[in-house]
Amino acid sequence: MSISHDSFLGGRLTVAQPANGYRAGIDAVLLAASVPATAGDRVLELGCGVGVASLCLMTRVAGLHVMGLEIQPDYAELARLNAKTTGQPLAVFTGDLSNPPAEVRAQSFEHVIANPPYFKRDAGTRAHDSGRERALGEDTPMSAWIDTAIRRLIPGGTLSLVQRTERLPEILAAFGTRLGAVQVLPLSPRSGQPATLFLLRARKGRRTALQLLSPLILHLGARHGSDQESYTPAVAAALRNGAGLDGFDR
Repeated sequence: MSISHDSFLGGRLTVAQPANGYRAGIDAVLLAASVPATAGDRVLELGCGVGVASLCLMTRVAGLHVMGLEIQPDYAELARLNAKTTGQPLAVFTGDLSNPPAEVRAQSFEHVIANPPYFKRDAGTRAHDSGRERALGEDTPMSAWIDTAIRRLIPGGTLSLVQRTERLPEILAAFGTRLGAVQVLPLSPRSGQPATLFLLRARKGRRTALQLLSPLILHLGARHGSDQESYTPAVAAALRNGAGLDGFDR
């Protein structure tokens, strides 16, 4: 596997990831920025890949106890390497979220985070790289991701997801009455453009009605006009400075 070393959070975090496989991007960073964790909290990331979201969160919030679960052994090993080289106590386990390792099943968490595969495999084109295909193409049903997350959360704990907008109905259906206080933050590429992704937060055992929040605009201007970075201030602060996102209620 060819490896690249890539910087996040304005250079505060450098991670090894496959040069040609699935590569974490701004989705993972924004997911980490949306988690309402505080020092001492326990966090589980389902499908942690090489650990970018967890490590971004741990860089922003000191004193967290974080576990990552990853089904692909090569990616899990890179996550362990990244935890070691960054000095973060991220514990990474290799396994299937439908049947988590005993170390994960033995724990309960204040927060579960996940970036489930975006695409169902009954539609779309498969990626040539097997690691990228596994990360982007759904093998495990979305309902299994949700069920595992709920099982691992303490009462009142939060589930934070990033996902494509067309998957929202099935995610909400999978919640049933087990998760409530759902907040959906659409991610719009530019002002006036439809959101293709969303961030979501829900709490275990709550009954508060769903809130559809004002969109988070990612880029300034109506179109891409130059090679210069065009992120809006709130997004730039999360991506470059490790700031949290203010779109959600705390």
